[in-house]
Amino acid sequence: MRSAPARALRALPTLLRIGVAETVAYRAEFLVWILTTTQPLIMLGLWTRAAAQKPFAGYTPASFVAYFLACLIVRQLTGNWVAWQISEEVRSGAMAMRLLRPLHPFFAYAASHAAAIPFRSIIALPVALMLLASSGGSVLTTDPAQLALLAPSIALAWLITFTLLFAIGALAFFLTQTMAIANLYFGLYSLLSGYMMPIELLPRPIAAIAAWLPFRFMLSAPVELMTRPLDREQLIALLGGQAGWAAVTLATALLLWRAGVRRFEAVGG
Repeated sequence: MRSAPARALRALPTLLRIGVAETVAYRAEFLVWILTTTQPLIMLGLWTRAAAQKPFAGYTPASFVAYFLACLIVRQLTGNWVAWQISEEVRSGAMAMRLLRPLHPFFAYAASHAAAIPFRSIIALPVALMLLASSGGSVLTTDPAQLALLAPSIALAWLITFTLLFAIGALAFFLTQTMAIANLYFGLYSLLSGYMMPIELLPRPIAAIAAWLPFRFMLSAPVELMTRPLDREQLIALLGGQAGWAAVTLATALLLWRAGVRRFEAVGG
């Protein structure tokens, strides 16, 4: 009998095609979701104005341009809405049908959301070109080692984001108001990931805590790779932190899912 990962790998092409079809079918909703992830453009205007007269905490206007455009790129490539999707399927009863399928829902959800990345790249690519052509282009790193680590860092950021939201979605098996938790998550993410401002601009005690929370590794880590020089120890800490949090959030997501499904089946879901 094939293991769940092996079955998922074999079904991956089909799952990706289904994900693409769903994205196209719900393109209006998808476009609205993309537009809600443009907060960095608003923050870009605010912070560049603050730094227009003199550098703000070491950031020049060009630094802020590079930082927030990089944030927008990473956000477009790593964001997902799986918590809302799971919550709705549990509430509507559609989850019962999903659980009858032979493939573990984790892989089906992951493939579905991964399939949307090329469509989000339609937004991210012009922003990347804008970044290269703008004053922020002069701030971007040119170190080959950092550039080589950028793709793995973005992939790990995607995995942490997906598994954390999957875990929040799995709470729908136990709670009726999981969207309140999802909204709390987004508030913490916005503040502590570097989404609204670079983490080092937070009050020092909060910045010290944020440096070790998963939110930093979901957004700020790839942005740091793009926009500042890092030494070997910093690179190891950055990628190691991402890998560690990816393992923690993955294990948490699967444990919550397993417990939630048992409860769902016990009450006749």
